[in-house]
Amino acid sequence: MQFMRYKLLYFAISALVLLPSIWSLVVFGLKPAIDFTGGALIELTITPSEGIKASETAIRSAAGEEFELGSIQQTSEGTVILRSKPMSQEEKNTLVERLKEKLGEIEERRFETVGPTIGKELLGKTITAIIIAAALILIYVAYRFKQVKYGVCAILAMFHDTLILLGAFSLLGHFANVEVDTLFVTAILTTLSFSVHDTIIVYDRIRESLRRHPSAEFEDIVNLSVAETLGRSLNNSLTIIFMLVALFLIGGVTIRWFILALLIGTIAGTYSSTFTAAPLLVVWENISKKRKR
Repeated sequence: MQFMRYKLLYFAISALVLLPSIWSLVVFGLKPAIDFTGGALIELTITPSEGIKASETAIRSAAGEEFELGSIQQTSEGTVILRSKPMSQEEKNTLVERLKEKLGEIEERRFETVGPTIGKELLGKTITAIIIAAALILIYVAYRFKQVKYGVCAILAMFHDTLILLGAFSLLGHFANVEVDTLFVTAILTTLSFSVHDTIIVYDRIRESLRRHPSAEFEDIVNLSVAETLGRSLNNSLTIIFMLVALFLIGGVTIRWFILALLIGTIAGTYSSTFTAAPLLVVWENISKKRKR
């Protein structure tokens, strides 16, 4: 099958996903969790007294003006996550006792607090880690395949997947109040790794095919290599996708968005390794030939 004949279609599909992602990132941005902004997080299970409803308004009223509560997110029936400015253990205990008096029985499930300085430091380290990872991958791929174009195209495919993942969570943050935390950073780095791993498999087969057929057209070589690796890539990715779907459906609330991030990254990485990274090589080669002529 002549896969590369439809490379413009593949780029158009990528554009249909990338443009809304970039637009959302520019307009809405991401909704950072306390890991990056600093603050306190309290997860409570509330069993309200008879005649009382544990709504957001009731919780804010019960807490009073002393506690500046930020977002209040209901994760399941009776379970809520409260976010506020940083507070001590004593302040948290006071808040919980006040809510018990006004609302009913309360079970504390989680309490986390992060200072704003630590949050800013963590954000800086996250950005640095992503830049270092991208640079090292570019250098390694270019060195192993002896040509810069392989490294550049692999990095472009990697950023393709990253932008899709970031755009998806930008939209989720705006419409569903989903926040990005350190687990999301883990998902991004995992996506980078998976994307490049799958791309290298295709590139390695292209290199082997070039050795076997040195006189063949480069586009024909890429077609052959994609046809030989597509089944393996799909089988490998589907086993991961099935596992992630199962975890997303039956896993706990605390890891749900992390699993979704991995799922989006895996699907994007599977697509880009074959239908973005390989066509980019063909386009690069065609441009190089035209310049030589």
